[in-house]
Amino acid sequence: MTEKELELYIDELGTKGTVLGLDTMKDLMERTGNPQNACRYVHIAGTNGKGSVLQYVSTILRTAGYKVGCFFSPALRDPWEKIQVNGKKISRTAVRRYMEKIRDVSKEMEAENRNTPTLFEAECAVAFMYFADRACDFVVLEVGMGGKTDATNVIPAPDVAALTRISMDHAGILGNTMEEIADVKSGIIKNGCRVVSTIQEEDVRAVIRRAAGKKGAKSLVFAEVPEKIRYGKTFTAFTYKGAKYKVSLHGVCQPENAALALEAVFALKQNGVKIEEECILRGLAQTRWEGRFQFIGNKPRYVFDGAHNEEAAKRLRESLEMYFADRPLIFVMGVLKDKEYDKIVGILSPLMAHLITLTPPHNPRALTSWELAVCAREYLTQVTRADSLEEALEIAELLAGDKCTVVVCGSLSFLGEAIDIVKRGKGKGKQSKR
Repeated sequence: MTEKELELYIDELGTKGTVLGLDTMKDLMERTGNPQNACRYVHIAGTNGKGSVLQYVSTILRTAGYKVGCFFSPALRDPWEKIQVNGKKISRTAVRRYMEKIRDVSKEMEAENRNTPTLFEAECAVAFMYFADRACDFVVLEVGMGGKTDATNVIPAPDVAALTRISMDHAGILGNTMEEIADVKSGIIKNGCRVVSTIQEEDVRAVIRRAAGKKGAKSLVFAEVPEKIRYGKTFTAFTYKGAKYKVSLHGVCQPENAALALEAVFALKQNGVKIEEECILRGLAQTRWEGRFQFIGNKPRYVFDGAHNEEAAKRLRESLEMYFADRPLIFVMGVLKDKEYDKIVGILSPLMAHLITLTPPHNPRALTSWELAVCAREYLTQVTRADSLEEALEIAELLAGDKCTVVVCGSLSFLGEAIDIVKRGKGKGKQSKR
């Protein structure tokens, strides 16, 4: 498969949208030799925080000397960076080789009048084949949407099923109540696995307990609330179950995310996986995760965060109030039209000294900057519409000067490009002219 053929095939798969259900994925896996059965897994579902937990767990395992595959979404830049082994993304050569196999198998399926894979199903299949060929010791796997009928759930029972905070997410698709959505996300629980969950609302806890009992889970642990939290500019320190830990990721949600990651690691240790305490300490401290309350520069200071739903917006507001209570905030925001953008703006608007809206580039699901500006003017008057990402960042820099912080948020789809633009313009800690 040539690079051009790959792009054409990706475009073709992209027209199929999202199809929940495992029948097609199981068929695809059987025809490719069931590569998903070759590895051990930590499977992560939930509404927010999945990526951070994935990075904490995978970094700890790598620090302990294991070869670790990761599959997450969305990607910040290259769409194939979501498939990694020991922190290095899959090569284009490997992608072309695996996608050619998937295309050939899909033709067989089509000839037999069977459903053929969507783009996400094809990406999952590429990941499973790659991880099997690389002989990964463990794969840390993030659910795409939901859990029970998500393509990633074709795997055998994982060592650990981890559940981050569950809130209203994809309502109408996954369910219309918290209990229904929690039931779908708890669908990653399988017989014999260990289940760990972060702090949850009581109705969600009940659903998880019921699922763990019904599926014959080996154990179920709900994480405790981290204590003695100290937020700093370079790290966050906290105590969990009497032990002291530090993480380099910022934001009020990170101690909770790290606590869930710790419980996942403790569960792995119960399964006989050797992980020294020193590896846990170093792994947590060394974890990096772009676009999640990430700081860049100083004058002005930039904060990048992919808050794209109501719960994430609340956490972003709490974090901004914690870290930047004494500084005016200039917001740059772009959102997707299928997200709760009105709620996101409403939650964050009290912190906005000024808002610059943009249309997320290269995304057919993007809400236009004009539509977002109209929505935002219901909450504040200082709203400017930008025609491009570059223009939005330039306006923000001019407004911020040396005294304001610039917050870039709303969707992960453009954050990678925004981070690169800001980094290119940095010189010795200050923003230079573009």
